[in-house]
Formats: sequence, C-alpha cells, structure tokens
Amino acid sequence: MDARQQKALIIAATARIEKRGNEWTVPSQSRFGSSYTVAKAEGTVRCTCPDYEERQVACKHVIAVELVVRRETAPDGTVTETRAARVTYTQNWPAYRAAQVSEKEHFCKLLRDLCSNIPSPEPGRGRPRLPLADMIFSAAFKVYSTVSARRFMTDLREATAAGLIARTPCYNSIFNVIEDENVTPILYGLIEASAAPLAAVEEKFAVDSTGFGTSQHFRYYSEKYGKEVTGRDWLKCHAMVGVKTNIVTACKVTSRDYGDSPQLRELVRKTGERFTMKEISADKAYLARDNQKFIVSQGAEPLIPFKSTSLPHPQTPLWNRLFHYFSMNRLEFLKRYHLRSNVEATFSAIKRVFGDSVRSKTRPAQINEVLLKVLAHNIRMLIHAMHDLGIAAELGCPKSPVSAQDIVLC
Repeated sequence: MDARQQKALIIAATARIEKRGNEWTVPSQSRFGSSYTVAKAEGTVRCTCPDYEERQVACKHVIAVELVVRRETAPDGTVTETRAARVTYTQNWPAYRAAQVSEKEHFCKLLRDLCSNIPSPEPGRGRPRLPLADMIFSAAFKVYSTVSARRFMTDLREATAAGLIARTPCYNSIFNVIEDENVTPILYGLIEASAAPLAAVEEKFAVDSTGFGTSQHFRYYSEKYGKEVTGRDWLKCHAMVGVKTNIVTACKVTSRDYGDSPQLRELVRKTGERFTMKEISADKAYLARDNQKFIVSQGAEPLIPFKSTSLPHPQTPLWNRLFHYFSMNRLEFLKRYHLRSNVEATFSAIKRVFGDSVRSKTRPAQINEVLLKVLAHNIRMLIHAMHDLGIAAELGCPKSPVSAQDIVLC
C-alpha cells in the first residue's frame, strides 16, 4: 500500500464526499475549505487536483471515491452500486428534553456545591470583603448566562433570594474576580473536579486545541504577501475530552504561539489522577516518541496517525509497534481513531452556547473567561449525564491550589 492509497483510506473514512450526478466533491486534506471534483466520463475517471493533472493517473481523491462507491456485477450481468453508509447516532430525546428544561436550576445547585469549599481571604482592614466562593459562583453564573454583567444582576438577585450566595455583589466586583490572575489555578481545579463524577463511565479520551478570539489585534510579517499584515489575536485552549460524555477532564489556556504537542503530557497526567485511561486519540500534531511513551506509561494506548514521511525507528520498539499497527491495520485504526471527532464536537458545543470569543481586555481576565466557559460546559455535560446515564453527581471543591491570603477582591 503506497502513500496515496493510505491517504485515500483516511479521506474515505473521515471526509464528507458528496455525489452530484456523475461527479463527486472531495475535500482537500492540505487546504482547509477547498475541495476537488472527481468526474466519470466515457469510462474514465478524472480529478481536478494538481496531482492528477500532472500524472494523469488515479490520485488519492479518485481512490477515495472508489472506496466509498463500489460497483458489483451480478451473474446475470446486472450492475449494482454499493455506497458506504455514514454512521449516525441516536439521541435519547426524553432524557435530552428533561435535561434542557431543568438545566438552569441544576446548574446553579451543582455550581454552588462545587464552590462551597473555596476558602476566603483572611479579613483585613477596611470594609468586609465578599466571600471568594460567592464571587467565583457569580462569575461562572454570569458566563453561563451569556449576557453582560449589568443585565445579569437580575439573575444574581434571584440567586441571593434562593440562598445560593450570601448577598448580591456589584457587577464591578464580578469584573474584579475575573481579572484576578490568582483565581486562575482555582478555576483549573474546579474544571477537573467537575469532571470527576464521570470517572466511572469515561475510559477513552481525545486531545486537541481550539482558539477563542479577543478584541485585540497584532501585526506580523507575511512571507506570502511580502508586507506586514494585521490579524486578530486569540487564545488557545488545549483540552483533554472524554469521548462518551464530552466532558473536559483537563485543560490549559495559552497564547496563540504555544504548540500543541508539549501540552499533551500535562493533560494526560491531570486526567490520570481521576480517570482510568484505556485509549487516547490525537491528531498528527501530537506525533512524538516522547508523547507515545508517556501515554503508555499512564496505562493507555496512543492512537496517533503517522505522517506520510514517518519511518520505523530501529531503537524505539514502541514507535515500531504503533507504526506497523497503523500501516497494516488501517481500517481498524481509523474505526478507533474516529472517536477523536468528539473533541471537535466538544469545542463546537462550547462555542455555540457560550461564544467563540472573549469580552475581557486584559490577558488574565481573558484566560479566566475561557476557563469559566469550560467550567460551565462541564456542568452542562454533567447534567445531561445525570438524565441520560442515571449518574448521581456530587460535587465538592478540591483544596484550593493557592493560599486564600494571596487573593484580594473588591
């Protein structure tokens, strides 16, 4: 099996190939948003990609179409066409509706339980400070509401009347807690704690990163255009996700310049503290011998596709074993690797519900806002798991990663 056939198998298994008459539209692997047309005419198959135009022989797109659509001839001469069916998943609609209609009520209660054990700073001179647990609850509830802090005050007064917080803070106090960089380690701990109740049902995971836009811009030199170009700045959220419930088990928010591969080991280590891991799927950006070794050392099997230029390494038995499995058992590998698409679904759910950008201006506030989006998403997924899987969730905040004396709030 040559490199084109291997790439064709990946395209046929993961891409959306659409048929229109005698033509098929095949997405490009190297150019996002682009596609090529494979057409049948007069017994020949042609493709609009540069590889076919140069070689005039079957390219990876033509081979992918042949894999998706196969013709079989019956003994009587009848030609039948077999088309690969796309896998679909059923939805437990009664559980989904029950989770949706009661989500806000359950969200507030679970968030209150999660924040209940966060220690407050020691009282000092001046007017009394607001409890840190109440402030983090208010900030997370505000991000969940998706409205501005001023319009959110009605919901916060209702939370006070329901006994979820001691007293209603000013909206400026919510801004202060989001902008406090000392709150960031606490939010990381809350995200990990919110995923813990699903440790009994999650054993396969996927890792990837996504971007959240900001209101700032930056300038860079473009080699393509030969001049400086202005682009919109963004943050990267690296996350490990359980593929069954779409829960985020660990995450790390960095600037746009941070690579994906160096973040994998910390995400795996954090996930392994609460979950029993059997499989971890990742794309080619995470392909490294050290990553493979670390995943195996944590008791999991790495499912990372190899690049077309990858070769066996005589001094690395693990690399060779995984390389030969990927090369010789491609269909089985792709079937297992397909679970990685759930991490994309998780990022899509977070952005569709809570937005794909942040409103904050300062970098600590932007990081905390992304973490609050992830925390709100985790509680939503926990509520859905309670209705769909019958899990009784009990949340309790872990010991604060920072000293309460280090946190000063309005």
